[in-house]
Amino acid sequence: MASHLNRLGHTQLLLSDVLRNNDKWMNLRHLDFDDYVDRDRLWEVWDKLDKVEAVFHMGACSATTEKDAAYLMENNYRYTLRLARLALQKGARFIYASSAATYGAGERGYEDDLSQLHLLRPLNMYGYSKHLFDLKARREGLFSRIAGLKFFNVYGPNEYHKGDMASVVFKAYNQIRETGRVRLFRSYRSGIADGEQKRDFVYIRDIVEIMTWLWQHPGVNGLFNAGSGRARSFNDLARAVFRAMDQPENIEYIPMPENLRDRYQYFTEAPMHNLRGKGYTTEMTPLEKGVEDYVRHYLQKNYEVY
Repeated sequence: MASHLNRLGHTQLLLSDVLRNNDKWMNLRHLDFDDYVDRDRLWEVWDKLDKVEAVFHMGACSATTEKDAAYLMENNYRYTLRLARLALQKGARFIYASSAATYGAGERGYEDDLSQLHLLRPLNMYGYSKHLFDLKARREGLFSRIAGLKFFNVYGPNEYHKGDMASVVFKAYNQIRETGRVRLFRSYRSGIADGEQKRDFVYIRDIVEIMTWLWQHPGVNGLFNAGSGRARSFNDLARAVFRAMDQPENIEYIPMPENLRDRYQYFTEAPMHNLRGKGYTTEMTPLEKGVEDYVRHYLQKNYEVY
């Protein structure tokens, strides 16, 4: 997002993140920004800011396997609530990341309908920590002034530091490079073949376009799905990576860990008519085109574009 804002000519940026013993700092090298502050020290500089035009709050622990509920409550829920209130006090545009994980197994569908929020049942604590803020924002009437995005399966440049939470595209690329094959989970649901579990894979370029549009249209508020609008199988994704790498297809199906089998989503798809109805018209990137751009222009070039 900071890269995109730079391309639009904006450099008065205050960046905040959690930099520890990994290579995430490398994502800062090509950026033009005013200052950086650690997440835990953001409050120290906040009151000294004369004017804040917009806050893009993407930060969270996004590990769906994280078990420390107290940590997720503090880091994902309470931090977001505090930042949202402070942003509104300064008259700033507040755009934040919710998650498709709030939909749980999808038994109630994937409609981004504020009136139905309380019916959703996330499958993991990460999804619940995101859902809890959505509920609080609705209860306090914040959605008349803020915009939330329910990200589906985002993939794209600069995720190399994310470990297990990196996209399947990133993992598939590295598996092919190292072993010549891709490993996908077997299916444990009748009628769904191995690798035919489906997700809404959305390219990061589309996400930053949506976020920019929401910033430029402050009258558009609420909670919106952010996906491609079309579910595609893991087999489709793997084939797209093989094609982008000019490698022959070689897919191996492996057992799914038992602790995931009863909480695994077999299908996600983002209905996009809510955002479209507000006036967003930019087309989403097809899976094959997005994977090709990511693989050939970033992964295979070791990010020389930056």
